[in-house]
Amino acid sequence: MSTLVFVHAHPDDEASQTAGAMCRAVAEGHRVVLVVATGGEHGEAPPDLAPGETVADRRRVELAGSAAAIGVHRVEWLGYVDSGMTGWDQNDHEHAFVQAPLDEAAGRLAALLDEESADVLVGYDWHGGYGHPDHVQVHKVVHRAAQLAARRPRLLESSMNRDLMRGFMAAARAAGMNDGFDPDGPMDDGNPMGSLEAELHWQVDVAAYLPQRRAALASHASQTTDVGGMLSMPEEVFAAFFGMEHYIEPGRPPGMQRAWFLDA
Repeated sequence: MSTLVFVHAHPDDEASQTAGAMCRAVAEGHRVVLVVATGGEHGEAPPDLAPGETVADRRRVELAGSAAAIGVHRVEWLGYVDSGMTGWDQNDHEHAFVQAPLDEAAGRLAALLDEESADVLVGYDWHGGYGHPDHVQVHKVVHRAAQLAARRPRLLESSMNRDLMRGFMAAARAAGMNDGFDPDGPMDDGNPMGSLEAELHWQVDVAAYLPQRRAALASHASQTTDVGGMLSMPEEVFAAFFGMEHYIEPGRPPGMQRAWFLDA
C-alpha cells in the first residue's frame, strides 16, 4: 500500500479538484494525507458567523467535514494566510502564502513527507489551473518539497482538461445553457484554464465516488458562489464535470492514458 499526500491552496479546493482520486485511493486501502496551505481567509463570509468566529474558523470546520466525507487519514495545515486573487492588496500581506520564502514553505511540507514516508505527492500544474497566486505557489512549493524530502516521492500535478471543457461548454450552449464561461479565455493570471489534453498524462475515472465528492463539496456550505454553483448542476452535468480527473506527471513521455495512475 502507498501513502499519498495531496496539497491544496484553500479549504474546498480538495473537494472540487482531487476528491475522486483521494476517495479511490482510500477505498483501495492506501493512506491519504491532505495538506492545506492557507486558511482561506478571503473566501466568502457567511452571514451566520458567530461573535468572534472568523471566516478561517468556519472554513477549518468545513474542511474537517469534507475530509471526513472523503475518508482522508490525516489533515495538516501549512499555516499561511490566503493571498487573495491576482492584484489584490492581500498579495502583499506579510503572512500571505505568496510571500513565504520558498524553502521555508517547502521545508514544512518536506518534513511531513519524511514523517509519512510519502510515496506520491500531488500538487497543481504550473499555473495552478486558473492562475490564482496561492495555486501557483502550491506548484512551486510541492516541486521544491519533493527535492528536499529524504526520499523523493512520485510527483503528480492536478490539472483540468481544457479540450474536454471546451466540448462541455459547446454542448451546454447547444442545449441553451450558456453562462458565458470560456475555458480558452483569460483566467486570473491571463492564461486559459487548465491544460491541453496533449499536455496531460492521466485521465482517472472517479465516477464511482461522485456521492462522496458531492458530500465533500456540501461541507463547504459557506462558499455559496463557487461551491453552490457546482452543487446546483443537474446530475448528468455534475457527473460529466466531476466523473473524471486529470493529472500531469512531470518527466513522463507525452500521451494521456485513461487509467488509474496507481496501477502504473
